Amino acid sequence: MKVSVVVPTYNQARYLSACLDSLWFQDHPDLEIVLVDDGSTDGTGDVIRDWLAHRETDQASFASCYDPGQDVLERMHHPRYPEEGRSITVITFERNRGLAAALNAGFRTCTGEACTYVPSDDWCAPQMFSELVRALEEGPADFAFADMLIVDDSFRVLRRFDLPDYSFERSFADWYLCGDAKLYRRALHERHGYYDETLLAHDHELFQRFAMGGARFVHVPKALFAKRDHSSGREVHIHAPENWKRLIGESKRIVMAAREWLAGGGFNR
Repeated sequence: MKVSVVVPTYNQARYLSACLDSLWFQDHPDLEIVLVDDGSTDGTGDVIRDWLAHRETDQASFASCYDPGQDVLERMHHPRYPEEGRSITVITFERNRGLAAALNAGFRTCTGEACTYVPSDDWCAPQMFSELVRALEEGPADFAFADMLIVDDSFRVLRRFDLPDYSFERSFADWYLCGDAKLYRRALHERHGYYDETLLAHDHELFQRFAMGGARFVHVPKALFAKRDHSSGREVHIHAPENWKRLIGESKRIVMAAREWLAGGGFNR
């Protein structure tokens, strides 16, 4: 199963290379990355160009054999970035259009059977997509989600965040509890549309739309993702106080819509 990953980035130059590396070195064999620079002004363009250049030229090596006759420790040299089963497409906006618009542009470019997005300041464990693909295929399921670690800017682990096993009540009607480490079938977009560009809580609304439309969800009880916590002084963009207040307000309304839907018959309609 080919996996497409949209990486939206806006003024996250500090974190972007590590995020891209975490994707490129996944153990899943077929991965497409769609990187969307949403009008960054902090040198993100230079980071992207440097990363692409290093991907083409960097070499790595490891000690592979000791020759006692010459007292030489021979080294095996190889490209730093593997090429097979990997591709990357870069989309650049001239001005900031917002996360949902960046996501929609990215997902309309995707070609994989399964897709997701990873914020450019976050990090994926190497087995994340192989585990989530397995969950989609063995379920069978349409949407797989996993647990995560919450980390600070130094990548210190602040806590582990274990999500509940899926039920509509627990994952949507109680609160939004399924959306960060995730992978879903791209056909869900064809059936249910894309991200609402008028919302900050656009992923919450879209995934609830998937669920109400009958998508099958499965929880993978493994921490496969590192989510950065910016509450210690880097509250910018969506984490800025006013935007965060707006996002929480939108999510409250979406949760209440889930409860009203259930009270009105939900899946029995």
